[in-house]
Amino acid sequence: MNSSFKELKRECYEANMQLDALNLVIYTFGNVSAVDRKEAVFAIKPSGVPYQDLKPEDIVIMDFDNNVIEGEMRPSSDTKTHAYLYKNWEEIGGVAHTHATYSVAWAQSQKDIPVFGTTHADHLTADIPCAPPMRDDLIAGNYEYNTGIQILDCFRDKNLSYKEVQMVLLGNHGPFTWGKYAAKAVYNSKVLEEVARMAYLTLQINPEAPRLKDSLIKKHYERKHGKNAYYGQE
Repeated sequence: MNSSFKELKRECYEANMQLDALNLVIYTFGNVSAVDRKEAVFAIKPSGVPYQDLKPEDIVIMDFDNNVIEGEMRPSSDTKTHAYLYKNWEEIGGVAHTHATYSVAWAQSQKDIPVFGTTHADHLTADIPCAPPMRDDLIAGNYEYNTGIQILDCFRDKNLSYKEVQMVLLGNHGPFTWGKYAAKAVYNSKVLEEVARMAYLTLQINPEAPRLKDSLIKKHYERKHGKNAYYGQE
């Protein structure tokens, strides 16, 4: 592959293939992007290309103003959302979007996903937020760009930090996740899908299931992410 963005394209390609391998997408649904902050560009999956046909050289390079820097194919239809998030949240390195079943089911229900158990608390201390469905004037406007606004508005209204809560549901649409790099964004997509599935099953067994108590939320989050974390290897 003759490209000055070879490594960035490879990172993006591998992250997109992980979406497929983890059963987070079907057909051509979903996309992942990876950013190069130094060059102020990001790589993203081309629109409508089946995963089994995708090649590293197909990945499109964009700037944060949605101009194609390199690539022959049309970029993902969600490109403007990715660009908006990169432009406004300077510490993220990858963004993922899926239409995974349980995540979408919660989004279509327009419900935050409560912290029911320690699996959720291992990753974040807050409920997974669901943004309200997009307003009609925003839908009629620059839709994908306005999806980025929808996400940031949700985090402002719920007083959440994008560094701590790395996932969101968009009402009647689906999930977006992010992280320090593209693979982490994919990891967060899988975590979100599993937590969404567990929460759904919890409510089927007990519709009055209580939220996890604060002491357990704090314990499980801090043992992985706190200043004295002891989970895993040094």
